[in-house]
Amino acid sequence: MRHWLMKSEPDAFSWDDLVRTGAQGEPWDGVRNYQARNFMRDEMQVGDRVLFYHSNCQPPHVAGVAEVCHPAEPDLAAFDAESPYHDPKSTPQNPRWVCVRVRAVEALPAVVPLDAIRRNERLADMLLVRKGQRLSIQPVDPEHFDEILRMARELAED
Repeated sequence: MRHWLMKSEPDAFSWDDLVRTGAQGEPWDGVRNYQARNFMRDEMQVGDRVLFYHSNCQPPHVAGVAEVCHPAEPDLAAFDAESPYHDPKSTPQNPRWVCVRVRAVEALPAVVPLDAIRRNERLADMLLVRKGQRLSIQPVDPEHFDEILRMARELAED
């Protein structure tokens, strides 16, 4: 099992939105970065755990734990001319974009803000805090994943 961080803007698709999708989860569609696509296509597996991260909000934070519940498949939004994620070069016969389906596992007892993550020396090597790192999907070392969960428990006790 691998660990990941997946970013979403809460006004576009929030942790609460994912929870409402229930056991069937939600396709993580609209990703238009080749490296993030390759992570979904080549490396993500059913059962992998995901830190669900709210970006472009104040404060940005990890809100919950999700899991990959369906392997990569073509991103149907790429074929929809009305979608903001439409890609005319992507066809059902030769899809350029894929998505995995994710479902909520558990809300964290407290959100873990980006500033707290940055201040934690144990997370100094986490991709999320590296300068210039803007990928919406990124791998997370198991130790970093566990540290985020520990921080959430600690923050909930304060």
